[in-house]
Amino acid sequence: MNSLNPTRDEFAALLEQSFEETELQEGSVVTGKVVAIEKDLAVIDVGLKVEGRIQLKEFGIKGRDGDDAGVSVGDTVEVYLERVENALGEAVLSRDKARREESWIRLEAAFEANEKVSGQIFNQVKGGFTVDLDGAVAFLPRSQVDIRPVRDVQPLMHTPQPFQILKMDKRRGNIVVSRRVVLEETRAEQRSELVQSLEEGQVMEGVVKNITDYGAFVDLGGIDGLLHVTDIAWRRINHPSEVLAIGQTVKVQIIRVNQETHRISLGMKQLEADPWDGIEAKYPVDAKFTGRVTNITDYGAFVELEPGIEGLIHVSEMSWTKKNVHPGKIVSTSQEVEVMILEVDPVKRRISLGLKQTLQNPWEAFAEKFPTGTEVEGEVKNKTEFGLFIGLDGDVDGMVHLSDLDWNRPGEQVIEEYKKGDMVRAQVLDVDMDKERISLGIKQLGGDPFDTAAAGELRKGAIVTCEVLEVKDGGLEAKITDSDITTFIRRADLARERSEQRPERFSVGEKFDARITQFDKKTRRVTASIKALEIAEEKEAVAQYGSSDSGASLGDILGAALNKARDTDD
Repeated sequence: MNSLNPTRDEFAALLEQSFEETELQEGSVVTGKVVAIEKDLAVIDVGLKVEGRIQLKEFGIKGRDGDDAGVSVGDTVEVYLERVENALGEAVLSRDKARREESWIRLEAAFEANEKVSGQIFNQVKGGFTVDLDGAVAFLPRSQVDIRPVRDVQPLMHTPQPFQILKMDKRRGNIVVSRRVVLEETRAEQRSELVQSLEEGQVMEGVVKNITDYGAFVDLGGIDGLLHVTDIAWRRINHPSEVLAIGQTVKVQIIRVNQETHRISLGMKQLEADPWDGIEAKYPVDAKFTGRVTNITDYGAFVELEPGIEGLIHVSEMSWTKKNVHPGKIVSTSQEVEVMILEVDPVKRRISLGLKQTLQNPWEAFAEKFPTGTEVEGEVKNKTEFGLFIGLDGDVDGMVHLSDLDWNRPGEQVIEEYKKGDMVRAQVLDVDMDKERISLGIKQLGGDPFDTAAAGELRKGAIVTCEVLEVKDGGLEAKITDSDITTFIRRADLARERSEQRPERFSVGEKFDARITQFDKKTRRVTASIKALEIAEEKEAVAQYGSSDSGASLGDILGAALNKARDTDD
């Protein structure tokens, strides 16, 4: 073919060749043939009018003379066409860029299929690391390196390992990968397999991984189980760190396995004998034991009788006399105390203890020391609407009822004469040990005036001298002289004559004679009457000095009686 004057057929062939050459676009991967090896370079023909050269190191080999370079003349290779012709008249080719293009195609396919890819961490950058994905460079954020923070990444560098592509942007050339996702999936698969192999009651060894307030997490070799604080030991444990430490190897028993949530409950105490077996024979009711206070609450105190066996002293069983007092003011944590077994419930695993039962009942002690009728002395602790509370020996209180303050005056009136802190003397009336009550009386110290009066001449029909204490509309309140007994004389009993039955004709302090018409020791009631005395005197005069039937008037009879009485006085 004459290149200066080509024929029509030759021109057509040249034109077709030109079209084929223009199909090779810059920035694409093309297929070429190795046509020569020149020291460290491979000469590649990609079908253009010019050839290109690529350093042998881009093929992953060292440059050498001859055909023993790893690629041979005649080999077909994929290369990246950067430019069709440079200033030297050669095609600009790259094997590395071709490899990256191939990698991008494979990586995009793996990303679309959600498949894992292989790569090597080769450098550390700000915020993470760079990963070589067979020619393509990806970014591995530090948070995606492992499930837990990794302090030293050197063991992971330059080691082929799987990654999961999280994000790809070919236009910007960005690829973000994660090693953590792969580990989590692997761990989940391992967990599932391990959970399937676990059975309740199985005994295993594990390593304490973490400790919390409510228990410890134990690594069973790829899966964690929870060892609750109540399942560490039979005895009370306030915090797991009392007996466990991170990294400690422990033997545990599988208590429960949830195949769906993969939650595993573990126990250590289950590997030991249950101290509650035969508990009733070991701790019989009413027996006394010594224990250690382990915990104090508002409602009582827990006492450890032996490791794993605790009982509760309810606040009501702590003291005979200290009521409504916080248990912490009676006992302290770690204190050794003697207690009595009150009740044992092996089903509910409860033991009720008593502290006060180990001491003598103070009411029993008081009754022995101060029997009924004994005189005691104490301080007024409180005044209430129904009496006085007196502090007594043995830290117990006794009560003086209103009715036992005074024989004659109302208790509501007498109690006002006492104040808190007064020292008073009283007599023991009764001690009720079951109800924990001591009844006292103050008026009993002076004796019952009715007893004295009954022993004397005061009786029904007796004539007494009275002194007016108070004048009322309905009659007179009066005191019988020479006694502590008071009486009330009704208006109708003030005189025989109706016109004289007027209380206002008497004054306070005035004395008069009357006749006792009622003397009831049981009801403590004495009734007197001036009218009854006048009627009795009239009957006596009539009997001695005549009767109205003889013709003498009542005035004559009374006059004769009065004259005789006068003569007798003279």
